[in-house]
Amino acid sequence: MEKIKAYFKRIGLEMPETIVPDSALLKKLQFAHCTTVPYENLDIIRGIPLSLDPDDLYEKIVVRGKGGFCFELNGLFGWLLRQLGYEVTDVAARYLRGESTIPMRRHRVLIVRAVDGLWCGDVGIGEVCPRYPLRLEEGLEQTQFDECYRFDKDPFLGWVLMDKYHGEWRRFYSFTEEPQLDVDFIAPTFYCEKHPDSPFFPDEMFSLKTAEGRITLDGHVYKEFRNGEMTVRELSDDELPEAYRRFGLA
Repeated sequence: MEKIKAYFKRIGLEMPETIVPDSALLKKLQFAHCTTVPYENLDIIRGIPLSLDPDDLYEKIVVRGKGGFCFELNGLFGWLLRQLGYEVTDVAARYLRGESTIPMRRHRVLIVRAVDGLWCGDVGIGEVCPRYPLRLEEGLEQTQFDECYRFDKDPFLGWVLMDKYHGEWRRFYSFTEEPQLDVDFIAPTFYCEKHPDSPFFPDEMFSLKTAEGRITLDGHVYKEFRNGEMTVRELSDDELPEAYRRFGLA
């Protein structure tokens, strides 16, 4: 119980006396998580091997206050949800946004059964993405802030998350419902750490959601997205430490 309380504190929430594993709590947890725990690739850049063991993830993210990428963030978030009474299935997803061909499965997503329905939970994306869980229902348009999402079904891809961009629907990512174990994510994690085509190096890649949008740092380029508007700054080497601290990193 103390570990769960510490997790709540890490994401800026007070643990309620009575836990009801419903969508209201899930919504609060996902938003808090993605606005306090950064999406970041610092260990990959520094050559520090990643571990998907829940105890190691807890030590890194909760105890040491670091972030991670999808296999880490959604791995530990799924652990928390299970402790709170949710039924959670980890699935492997294909990240389709910006791709001209169907890519390998290199994203981790959570299917979460709450007492009031089935949801898609995800705290492991650095780009614009849902800050609240999405109901896993085909064709239902779901608006969050100034964003809109829906799920389609495809005979090969399975569930396909769509987002509306400049008035047009585009594919975001897709997944089928086969349950995955932690061991199933070791190979794609290693790909992201070491493969020359991995998008996670050579530069730092930090992102943290906010109530108005998100902040990002790619190399020396710092961006703030607020209510659909973007500001960009090219940082000097001397400014980088302060930028790191905005993401809770050092």
